[in-house]
Amino acid sequence: MSKSSGFFITFEGPEGAGKSSQVAILAKYLADRGKECVLTREPGGTVLAEEIRQVVKSHNSGEKVHDATELLLMEAARAQHVREKILPALEAGKVVICDRFCDSTSAYQGGARNLSRQVIDYLNDFASAGRKPDVTVLLDLAPEVGFKRIAARESEGFDRFENEKIDFHRRVREAFLQIAQAEPERFCVVDATLSKETIAEKIRKVIDDALF
Repeated sequence: MSKSSGFFITFEGPEGAGKSSQVAILAKYLADRGKECVLTREPGGTVLAEEIRQVVKSHNSGEKVHDATELLLMEAARAQHVREKILPALEAGKVVICDRFCDSTSAYQGGARNLSRQVIDYLNDFASAGRKPDVTVLLDLAPEVGFKRIAARESEGFDRFENEKIDFHRRVREAFLQIAQAEPERFCVVDATLSKETIAEKIRKVIDDALF
């Protein structure tokens, strides 16, 4: 698949790393520099994909969501999201900033759930139509710190993933770091314990070098 004319940025990281705040900061910065930005998230980003998000993150009927089911729901949401929103925006020359993408599936369902990496790689590629991010920002944070942040802001309780044991989230973090180490040309790894302003500055420098 040929690379589109737009620019694709993804943000990754464990729970509580501050992705949403940094996405908003970067989007404002780029808009101020004349770039038309599309902000989106996974799972979600379209009406159908948001409905799948509710199922995969908040299912509480008492019926177990099997790991294979979880993976396929994530990929189904991605397939819709990419084709309905991400690719059209990139083809129109816009900057797409996405809160989580394929690397989250590799980290959560692969690294933490221990599902087949070969299967996940195939499904990620299929669901994303082969479109990889141009830059991925990984906000690295110990899960113990992340959950202190979450506990301070959550008023409605944790979702299915946040309710997993701490060892699960340690595996997620380790998987993210391994993925980033394997693709250093794509990743910008930032210590998420730094101040919000310092993190934003580091991200801006990387994006400036890649985009302008």
